[in-house]
Amino acid sequence: MVDRYTGKEMGHIFSLENKYAVWQEIEVLACEAQAELGVIGISREEAAWIREHAAFNRAEVDEIEAVTNHDVIAFLTNMGSYIDAEVPEGKLKPSRWVHYGMTSTDLGDTALCYQLTQACDLLIAAVRRCAAICKRRAFEERDTLCVGRTHGIHAEPMTFGMKFGSWAWEFKRDLDRLKDARKNVAYGAISGAVGTYSSIDPFVEEYVCEKLGLVHDPLSTQVISRDHHAYLAGVLATVAATCERVATEMRALQKTDTLEAEEPFRKGQKGSSAMPHKRNPITAEKICGLSRVVKANAQVAFDNVALWHERDISHSSAERVAQADSFIALDHMLSKLEFLLDGMVLYPEQMMANLNKTRGMLFSSKVLLALVNTGITREEAYKIVQSNAMKVWADIQQCKEGPSYQGLLEADPACTLSHDELEKIFDPRAFLTRSHVLFDRLEHLELD
Repeated sequence: MVDRYTGKEMGHIFSLENKYAVWQEIEVLACEAQAELGVIGISREEAAWIREHAAFNRAEVDEIEAVTNHDVIAFLTNMGSYIDAEVPEGKLKPSRWVHYGMTSTDLGDTALCYQLTQACDLLIAAVRRCAAICKRRAFEERDTLCVGRTHGIHAEPMTFGMKFGSWAWEFKRDLDRLKDARKNVAYGAISGAVGTYSSIDPFVEEYVCEKLGLVHDPLSTQVISRDHHAYLAGVLATVAATCERVATEMRALQKTDTLEAEEPFRKGQKGSSAMPHKRNPITAEKICGLSRVVKANAQVAFDNVALWHERDISHSSAERVAQADSFIALDHMLSKLEFLLDGMVLYPEQMMANLNKTRGMLFSSKVLLALVNTGITREEAYKIVQSNAMKVWADIQQCKEGPSYQGLLEADPACTLSHDELEKIFDPRAFLTRSHVLFDRLEHLELD
């Protein structure tokens, strides 16, 4: 599989060029709404002129902002110069209607929410792709035996397809959360200085929001309340945690002492400047590291909820960094994880070798239940099962050859199970007679 991620699309969403383009569209839509409303003096012809001639130049905006120290005023000044550039001498300047009755946050907050919906759409598509890969590979590996581990210790046999299936379901939940978070942040507000519509008709807000696919904020106090953004940041952190969970498992399985799976190692790739033999899980490690950034940035979003009175800008500087960083980092993580999931190399023979490493001890739970079924108490059965298991552990710890767990049980006069009964128990497939239920459920997993 070729990893073609560039990050340009997500990066563009948070670029000044895209922000200014959204600002321009909002201002033009507001002028069109004012003309439609017919309350102030702007005509439909002037609104059409503004639509046709509105433009900006980022470098010029930067030059103006260096003087004004106000980004919105700098943008409006630059945009106005393009609107009025071809107006005949003596004619009134159409740019006078731009930003009419609005405040800076009307523009900035509405634009930001629109940008966040753009960014969410990219993540939703990426999560859907990861979920689809996991679902496909779950069925490909539904019969691939491996050992299940709890606390890092061998527990019972399972299949590798179950790992992929578990990840598929988690990505599905992330997909649903992202869709909900997108809806929760798709708001706009054009209501004036403290949200009273003192100088602008609510129709303008309705018109602009409808054209942008947003919903009007029912009551903004100049700012769109940051609980919307905090909820989204929490969802991003949850998706990042999912990525970290998958990547952590991949790292653990690639350890030399385990080596049941390995991330793709492409021709020409090198693992270490000092040790040429190395094939390190660097991509999975990158995902785990970036997850820390996204999770930490969620705290910034929660801290941004509380502002002084109707509005301050303590949130603004922090979220300009944290939001873009979180989306770009998570977009990168999902792209890398898609690459790893699709290209993950599995070693079934090593899985079986690891499964047999404890010489049959992982069948202890089945032996316990079978002993109880013979009529002895659970305590008596547990003592038989554990005492023989500890003998196997002792041999393994000392790297000594010794009898298998089944052999010890057959030799133990306290064990009330026959050889044939033990033979049936010591079959790893016996643990999986009901696992079809898991895959029947997974088959109905919808990723729309």
